[in-house]
Amino acid sequence: MSETPFIVTVDTEGDNLWEKPRAITTRNAAYLPRFQQLCEKFRFKPVYLTNHEMAMSDVFVDFARDVVSRGAGEVGMHLHAWNSPPLEALTADDFHHQPYLVEYPERVMRDKIRAVTDLLEDRVGRKMVSHRAGRWAFDARYAGMLLDEGYLVDCSVTPGVDWRGNPGAPGGKGGSDYSAFDPSPHFLGGRDAAPAKALLEVPMTVIPGRLYGWSPWLYRIPGLRSAAGRISPAHRWLCPVPLLEKRNVEAMLGLARHARRARPTHLQFMLHSCDLMPGGSPSSSSEQDVERLYACLEMLFEEISAWCRGMTLAEFREHWLRAPRTALNVERLAHA
Repeated sequence: MSETPFIVTVDTEGDNLWEKPRAITTRNAAYLPRFQQLCEKFRFKPVYLTNHEMAMSDVFVDFARDVVSRGAGEVGMHLHAWNSPPLEALTADDFHHQPYLVEYPERVMRDKIRAVTDLLEDRVGRKMVSHRAGRWAFDARYAGMLLDEGYLVDCSVTPGVDWRGNPGAPGGKGGSDYSAFDPSPHFLGGRDAAPAKALLEVPMTVIPGRLYGWSPWLYRIPGLRSAAGRISPAHRWLCPVPLLEKRNVEAMLGLARHARRARPTHLQFMLHSCDLMPGGSPSSSSEQDVERLYACLEMLFEEISAWCRGMTLAEFREHWLRAPRTALNVERLAHA
């Protein structure tokens, strides 16, 4: 069996944004070298999808420049609309509501994409070609704007997941609905676009939970949704979850083994940079939590390294262009 591409993505952002801070700190940048060393131990090449505040961190920029200069990873763009300049209020309190970029006027969307792209390219010294949307909210307009700025790869789609129940701006439609999306990579950009000039969508590795696969209707009824989720998550992601150590590693290893049997096109793992710092996120509140996380990652990466080959998003795009798969997929994204 040929080696399956394994893509490690890191949402590289400020400390504990779940608390919705108004003064955002970036202390977690100092904790990234340990994670980079772990990835390099298994010959994986993490992609640091970086937002505005981290692009302003000298600690992160020094780290990122070293990583990309050695070809040991990639820096891409990640955009949180509520605190990325130019700031233009959409709600009465954008820091509280954290509206999606796709809820802003198109002029503002375009200006924010260009501003954070220019900042990253200036600070890191590399062309930005990879992207993930903040809060996973993506649509066809957004894809077109990324193409205009020279992006080549996106990884915002979470197959099977409907984010419409996660509010952004009050009165809005919530997040994107990916419930009908294929988990395989596909090119975006219009019916007549050549793959070499189109945006490649590389979906996250997400599979339905066992109970969801049997009875998805349970997760659509408000009174039953939370109870069903406690029994079995609706979807299983290839990422750390805030559970006890044993269940965490079992969940990730189980998903990887399930995917391997299905002969996947790729595996995509993700975490947040702040998960690597004590107190940085709800699931890493202490040093013990971080040590447990690293123990899980060590076991997961060791098993995956036996049958996968590490790639950045940009490298995966080149790999996919050489494969006999060039179908474009735009209609579903237009309605996401």
